[in-house]
Amino acid sequence: MSKNHTHDDARRELRHALGRYTTGVAIVTAPGADGRPVGMTINSFSSVSLAPALVSWCIDRDAASYETFVNTGKFCITVLAENQAELALRFATRGADKFRDIESDSEGVPAIAGGCAWFKCDLYRSFDLGDHTMLIGEIREYARHSPAPLVFSDGSFQRLQTDYEHPGLRSARAA
Repeated sequence: MSKNHTHDDARRELRHALGRYTTGVAIVTAPGADGRPVGMTINSFSSVSLAPALVSWCIDRDAASYETFVNTGKFCITVLAENQAELALRFATRGADKFRDIESDSEGVPAIAGGCAWFKCDLYRSFDLGDHTMLIGEIREYARHSPAPLVFSDGSFQRLQTDYEHPGLRSARAA
């Protein structure tokens, strides 16, 4: 077995192990240098801080839209609803007509209609970490909607189970 083959196997095994952690699915968009928006599917979205209101996500430095995202200064993250798996796949496909039937706002930063929530952000900071860059966005506008979220686990899209019955969680959510 070659050294590269062993390395590739180890990376694949690590990826499968990390895939055991269930995540949400989101699409991040930004205005492109030519005026047309760029976008991609992500599952690295995370809240960072409430004061100031910050969120983060990570992009592979080999991604086709890497330079646009790190240099544009603004982006929008839409948390996808459980009925938007096809849209997630479209935005995960290089060369796809990602923005067909999707309208941009006056800044060229579209929020995807029908999602659970969206967050329009200004780039706050970025950090190179391994083969990715973490982008921190300061939320300047957001909206929340009622659909159930799309989730990703073990290499496939999933639906959340209905509410887990636990008295402590119920009262915390109502607060």
